[in-house]
Amino acid sequence: MNTFKKLKQFYWSHKRYFFISIIFLIVTTAITLVYPIVLQKTIDDVIIAGKYDFIPFLILAYLTLMVIKGVATYIQQYTGDMFGIIAMYKLRKRLYEKLQFLPFRFYDNAKTGDIMSRLTADVQGFRHFLSYGFTEVIRFILFVGISMIVMFTYSIRLTIVTLFALPFLMVVVHKFDKKVHPAFRKVRQSFGQLNTKVQENVSGIKTVKSLSKEDFEIERFHDFNLDFRDRNIFNSNIWAKYFPLMEFIGNICIIVLLSYGGLLVINNELNPGELVAFYSLTGYIIMPIMNLGFIINMFSQAKASGERLLEILEEPNEIKEKENPIKHIEIKGEVTFNNVSLKYAGDEKAALNNITFSIPSGSVVGLIGATGSGKTSVTQLIPRFYDVTEGEVLIDGINVKDFDFYTLRSQIGFVLQEPFLFSSTIKANIAYGKPDATMEEIMDAAKRADAHNFIMELPEGYDTLLGERGMGLSGGQRQRISIARAICMNPKILILDDATSAVDMETEFAIQQAMQAVMKDRTTFIIAHRISSIKHADQILVFEEGKIVERGVHDELIKNGGPYERIYNIQYQDQVKILQQAVNK
Repeated sequence: MNTFKKLKQFYWSHKRYFFISIIFLIVTTAITLVYPIVLQKTIDDVIIAGKYDFIPFLILAYLTLMVIKGVATYIQQYTGDMFGIIAMYKLRKRLYEKLQFLPFRFYDNAKTGDIMSRLTADVQGFRHFLSYGFTEVIRFILFVGISMIVMFTYSIRLTIVTLFALPFLMVVVHKFDKKVHPAFRKVRQSFGQLNTKVQENVSGIKTVKSLSKEDFEIERFHDFNLDFRDRNIFNSNIWAKYFPLMEFIGNICIIVLLSYGGLLVINNELNPGELVAFYSLTGYIIMPIMNLGFIINMFSQAKASGERLLEILEEPNEIKEKENPIKHIEIKGEVTFNNVSLKYAGDEKAALNNITFSIPSGSVVGLIGATGSGKTSVTQLIPRFYDVTEGEVLIDGINVKDFDFYTLRSQIGFVLQEPFLFSSTIKANIAYGKPDATMEEIMDAAKRADAHNFIMELPEGYDTLLGERGMGLSGGQRQRISIARAICMNPKILILDDATSAVDMETEFAIQQAMQAVMKDRTTFIIAHRISSIKHADQILVFEEGKIVERGVHDELIKNGGPYERIYNIQYQDQVKILQQAVNK
């Protein structure tokens, strides 16, 4: 029950629904257990005694009990459902909130499909036990406990003989529980992997089709689907093996009851009605015990689901705000790195090694180097997407760890290499970082990002509804809307992470021209592979293997004969070849 204790905060505050459900469960159970007694009285005191005048009263009593039981069952099921549904709402809400604040490190290894599985199937599995499992456990205790008390009042000897088989039944149920829980946890894990596979395939369907890898993807999906099938078959095999055994033991118990009970009736030591009532009460013991397998099954699913939910809820977040952080101040944009080193979790090699530089506010700095050289890592330390392993990052002379997240990140505009747009209107996407932006501000940001013209050509302009991840737009168009979104925030620090990689050189030039005014009076970091994107920067940092190997302005670096010049020569030669080919044609 440790899993349920850890998740208690989500359901126990609404325990009134649970207790109301239990009260009416007791009512329905009591009425159900009255039936055998009424049946015994009908046989012994009415039919055998020949008192047929009581039959109308018995019919009326039965109808009354049925009505009361029906109303009580409705209230019991409704309040039980409410107990689970409210808990499910709170649990899913907390999970979603936790996912919003988990650091980038978590998402570096997380799989989208698996996270989706936890927020849907696992939450539902846990809720199912809250709504039905707890009440079924109490129903089991009530049925078995009260039935045994009534049975002892009829015949102590027959009760002892009948219950002789129950320990064997309990042993089988215990073994069933030991096997079914690990099996259900593996089923849940397999389902998460299957979800991940489907999500990845749908997201990358254009790549799949462009490379004619449909058959390959079908085969890969087949492997995940086959694993999910096999785990479910293994689970079903456990059920198929243990439930017939439990039923066999229960039937043996009934045979013993009828044989010995019949002998007692023949010897006039037990009335026929008492034997019939006894038989009914035995069913109220044996069937709940056999049903215990279903309860264990429900419990195992809920426990497996709860464990997967706790993995997210208990995921540590190393990047936290300090107590009494700096809030509501306007930064100027001076950025300083003092002996900064960074090593990502699980990596043996450091991403950054002893980086030191200072960027005055309002400056434009270009970062260039091979893939994996540390350019993006530098910019991700500024808004604290990651924390430094050693050293410190300062903004206006203040350690970034001293700011609260909103004050820090709301003044940093980020344009990522892979633009992400939400399934909403273009207007809403541009204003995402500044929800109160006016239409004039939105249009101005789009114009500066060279996006206004193509937006106006769309059927509904800025009110055009985009598909998932911006489907319906070209890569360059998505990138320009992403740039407009950052501009609309009017940030003090602007970070362009290879932001023009998805546009052609003509569009890149247009965007650069438009952004000259945007970058004025704000600190701008430009990560680029094209020297043309950073040649006009106030300072250029050249990275190799997590270190700054060169720094300066374009003209100085060209004369140094170092890595920057080699990159320039390679790109210049490529451009010359392209021009020559164009001339030859």
